[in-house]
Amino acid sequence: MDYGKLGPSESNRSSFPDPPPTQPISLRSRRRRRFLLLGITATLLLAASAASVALLIRSKNNRHSNLTRSPTQAISQTCKLTQYPELCISSLVNFPGALSAGERELVHISLNMTRQRVGEARYAASSISGVSMNSLARSAYEDCVELLDDSIDQLSQSLLVVAGGDAAGSDEDALTWLSAALTNQDTCAEGLEVVDDRYVRGQMTSFLKDVAELVSNSLAIFAAASRNQDFSGIPIENRKRRRLLGSEFPDWVNSIDRKLLQTPGSSIQADYIVSKDGSGTHRTIGDAVNAAPQGSARRIIIYVKAGRYDENIKVARKKTNLMFVGDGMGKTVVAGSRSVYDKFTTFHTATFASTGAGFIMKEMTIENSAGPEKHQAVALRVGADRAVVYHCSIIGYQDSLYVHSQRQFFRECDIFGTVDFIFGNAAVVLQKCNIWARKPMAMQKNTITAQNRKDPNQNTGISIHNCRIQAASDLSATKGSVQTFLGRPWKMYARVVYLQSYMGDLINPAGWLEWNGNFALSTLYYGEYMNYGPGAGVAKRVNWPGFRVITVEEEAEKFTVGKFIYGSSWLPSTGVAFVAGLSV
Repeated sequence: MDYGKLGPSESNRSSFPDPPPTQPISLRSRRRRRFLLLGITATLLLAASAASVALLIRSKNNRHSNLTRSPTQAISQTCKLTQYPELCISSLVNFPGALSAGERELVHISLNMTRQRVGEARYAASSISGVSMNSLARSAYEDCVELLDDSIDQLSQSLLVVAGGDAAGSDEDALTWLSAALTNQDTCAEGLEVVDDRYVRGQMTSFLKDVAELVSNSLAIFAAASRNQDFSGIPIENRKRRRLLGSEFPDWVNSIDRKLLQTPGSSIQADYIVSKDGSGTHRTIGDAVNAAPQGSARRIIIYVKAGRYDENIKVARKKTNLMFVGDGMGKTVVAGSRSVYDKFTTFHTATFASTGAGFIMKEMTIENSAGPEKHQAVALRVGADRAVVYHCSIIGYQDSLYVHSQRQFFRECDIFGTVDFIFGNAAVVLQKCNIWARKPMAMQKNTITAQNRKDPNQNTGISIHNCRIQAASDLSATKGSVQTFLGRPWKMYARVVYLQSYMGDLINPAGWLEWNGNFALSTLYYGEYMNYGPGAGVAKRVNWPGFRVITVEEEAEKFTVGKFIYGSSWLPSTGVAFVAGLSV
């Protein structure tokens, strides 16, 4: 069945931007206090995690034997909500304070216990950092360490929401962060699966025992408590909040960023200028990223002049509110060629990767030139919350665009690829983009999406709205010789919708492709709503239980910008034009 993915398991394939300086000083002050509180929380929890190691290990060892304590009714009722109820009970009954807690208090306790367990795993992982590893093992190990760090931050932020601190965030925010923390564990595990170094793989697997399940349980407990039950894991806007006022921009983009996105790069007052000829502040993008401050409370602009930059760029979690502005698609080009064939994990292959919240990119081309024969080779990977990519070109073959996690918005982009070339587990809307299927290797089929929502409580999915799906020139030249599908389910609860989009005649009449037999066909959510073009006919579409032709506008609207990736003010602040609802 497989025609491109590598790895032994076929069915198992990263904070808010701070307010701009135009906001009141009191609000900025509260934001700074929030960052300070996060740091203090992280320090205290890391210290507490060491003291709780023995307790947690004893709890895990008792999972399949008689519990040392009997669960209370509150614990039993709470754990019934989870995917792993036995682990939920065994991990809570021996945790301080749980036996005297009510159901509401158990939300906080569950998050706290899970946060400590992730901190414990991160601490244990550091013990083998100096071990000699081959390149693939080192790549997977570094991925896991980074993803554990991100998860600690996301769980800490979620704890602040539960505690109700000033400017801590909303239930929707916490649901996003917990969904991402779970995705992080999956990504780490997937990288370790292909590692042939038994010691490294064995040690890391031991350190990570039960971590993903505990995060899943915390997500389920929080999701039930938050009562966001409008549509199976999709966060619906708080009805008390200000609604969109007919703006062309999503609600989370302020006026300053809006102007920046509408202004040519050469006219923007940039903090750093990258130019290969030495006329800027830096000759490489990587040097400019390194120079940018961490935890910025204002927008940091990096203007990248026209040219080809052969670099692999990483914008880490602490590099917040960075905006990259180029001179235009095809003019400012960042190019790399890493691939799994060259012993990198898929996560590690990205030419450009960002996990810093508030990430914005416009007028650039990101390319991975590894070619189809080297299989997974990511051009752009985004795990940043409230990320915006505008008028950019993402070019690759297999796995071109990795929408890894958290909330993302793509507008007026060109995306090129072959196998699973828009993949990941973010809550992402692609609007008014051109999606170009290319010619794959012989015997391969094109699949546009591979969405990996693993847990029914995750608020994630891929929404493709008012886009055009067409054949690139190399595929057009071999018309009819390659089958192209809208997607295939990477994980059990895969969720993808196409809304009001043009579909060329390259789309196979069945529309969608199985991953492996009947896997996920009854648990996935694949939807099509008012699409048009020669490939949009639904008469011969698959008859899977999880596929539906959407006929009710209210159902389709749940996957629009205004509902699916709603945030209190983030898209309007970036300045990217958007349609909040179904109107095109």
